[in-house]
Amino acid sequence: MKNVAALPACEPAASPAADVAVPAPPTRAPAGGESSTRDRVTRLLFERGAATAAQLGAELGLGPAAIRRHLDAMLADGDVVSRDQPVRGHRRRGRPAKVFLLTDVARVRAGTHTYDGMATAALRFLARQCGSEAVDAFAQEQVVALEDRCRAALEGTDDDPLARAQALADALTAEGYAANASAIASGGQLCQYHCPVAHVAAEFPQLCEAETAVISRLIGTHVQRLATIAHGDGVCTTYIPAQSKRAQTGRTVSTVRTDK
Repeated sequence: MKNVAALPACEPAASPAADVAVPAPPTRAPAGGESSTRDRVTRLLFERGAATAAQLGAELGLGPAAIRRHLDAMLADGDVVSRDQPVRGHRRRGRPAKVFLLTDVARVRAGTHTYDGMATAALRFLARQCGSEAVDAFAQEQVVALEDRCRAALEGTDDDPLARAQALADALTAEGYAANASAIASGGQLCQYHCPVAHVAAEFPQLCEAETAVISRLIGTHVQRLATIAHGDGVCTTYIPAQSKRAQTGRTVSTVRTDK
């Protein structure tokens, strides 16, 4: 088999080789200025809990149309929700003002939390008390539900490994992995631009190994991890070897005895 160590990984900023078309992440980030303003909106809502468009605009120095544009985009992306502003005392005529709040997902991204640290500490304790085999079993258990959901999403997909890789990329994207697949001269590659457990997997590679095994089972062929976010790479890259003609046709090669 070709030396896969020489194959390029799915680095977003790298120049693609002649036979590799490196795909861009499937998610679209806002432009630089819009991203900066949206981060400021997020920080204000994180600190205040809730605010009206007028309050946010006044704090950020934005007019009504500008702040509405950012809030509409954040509503569409699922970063904020809106509710009627609570009214104390006598209610005035007209529709109540809307207040905006961060969703739980956006709050986790905006704030500092200790989930990763607690998970790592728990696995360290498990390893000390029960040994590395217990960590292996834990990693396998964690990917069972993910494998079941992805397998259901792959039902009816062609048996070709590359076709299944593309279907798997779509399923993983729905799970939050921001994945896509592409064909290269020597086979294919599955790229994951986000890893929910990267910080924990940096110390416990069993999580990556269990995930790689799931990818292999779902695609239906041996795969090889070339890079992982947990090890400091920009993208998790999984190499899918090209299927030999014999494997594709299912033919067997017969041998002829010459020792008669």
